[in-house]
Amino acid sequence: MHEKAIAILPARGGSKRIPRKNILDFHGKPAIGWPIQAAQQSACFDRVIVTTDDAEIARVSQTHGAEVPFLRDSTLADDFTGTTDVIRDAVEKLNLPPKTLVCCIYPTALFLSGDDLARGKDQLTEDVDWVLSLGEYATPIDRAYRMIDATERVAARHPEKMPMRSQDLEPAYFDAGQFYWARAETWLDKNARVWDGAASVILPPERCIDIDTPTDWRRAEHQFALLEMEKNASSHPD
Repeated sequence: MHEKAIAILPARGGSKRIPRKNILDFHGKPAIGWPIQAAQQSACFDRVIVTTDDAEIARVSQTHGAEVPFLRDSTLADDFTGTTDVIRDAVEKLNLPPKTLVCCIYPTALFLSGDDLARGKDQLTEDVDWVLSLGEYATPIDRAYRMIDATERVAARHPEKMPMRSQDLEPAYFDAGQFYWARAETWLDKNARVWDGAASVILPPERCIDIDTPTDWRRAEHQFALLEMEKNASSHPD
């Protein structure tokens, strides 16, 4: 039996640190065009939908093959509204059946691949409420320090772990901020938390770039170019 699956990209128009970042040109395509393309190439979805408050973002999204069935209310497009609230609003407006598979994809998930999305969908089983993308911390967070006063003196967060070898410390992971799979009924549950009952798709470090600042954007541009060079070299060996 085919399980209906919907991709929803939340893209507001009021980005402050990188103005208009969701439709800013990134290697020849508006930023949001890259995750839309990944969703299309994944063959996971019956529909790819963008929820936005911005008419220009809506037009750009439609040009790249996404649906924009409604414009989001401005009260859900400020600096304080959480992603879960935005996706819940879209699920309600779309009147999705409770068991519909819904994947929130961030509009600046520039390094997302269709394979990542397909792996996530496969993990959304009956006993898993959420599936999210993760990256592994490069260094053990058990050896982290904290500031203890204004003179920049520091103390170990976990003194008992400091003498341990790196290979003896448990790996730790962070939210890579690319996608979240859950059923419609989970998105609608205001008490549901993404860190409860979750499975994960671990992404390689070279594709774990969260874009919040102009510096992040420039780093992403350089990394994207490098990955494209490596891809072309592997497909055309000497």
